Amino acid sequence: MAKPLKKLVSCVILDLDGTILDTDGMVSEVLKGFLDKYGKQWDGREAQRIVGKTPLEAAAAVVEEYELPCGNNEFLAEINPILYAQLCNIKPLPGSNRLLKHLSDHGVPMALASNSPRGNIESKISYHQGWKDYFSVIVGGDEVTAGKPSPEIFLEAAKRLNTEPSSCLVIEDSMQAWCCSW
Repeated sequence: MAKPLKKLVSCVILDLDGTILDTDGMVSEVLKGFLDKYGKQWDGREAQRIVGKTPLEAAAAVVEEYELPCGNNEFLAEINPILYAQLCNIKPLPGSNRLLKHLSDHGVPMALASNSPRGNIESKISYHQGWKDYFSVIVGGDEVTAGKPSPEIFLEAAKRLNTEPSSCLVIEDSMQAWCCSW
């Protein structure tokens, strides 16, 4: 006989970008405008190379793919202010608010585990009413030694939730990161 779900899962760990927030469209629009000044065209095919990556890894992929005349850090220094100016425009993905409220209403502890730096995570969720209160734990990619697809970020979230990793349900949009959560 199967165990009730309540006994199997005690906490939920969620990714942020592309899982509960629709950041992919905003990033694509910013990259499209940014690359245009270099005479390059973003067509979205390369999006899979940057999804779920740390900012530095994503920068390296874009700089290499488009053969940009700048280094990774210079690229980030130029594009980050543009991205930050758009944070207030990021919309939750359909069902995100309902899911977070449902889990909260049922007393399910939640954590955010994202490759984004913690400060970026906090900025992104600050534009969504009640979201800061939903998460008892936030782990950014800058708080672990290896970002996704390493499982370290999920293990750290479980540790901060004070629960066994095997008792956590991970909700993640990146197949690579989802595989590492096992």
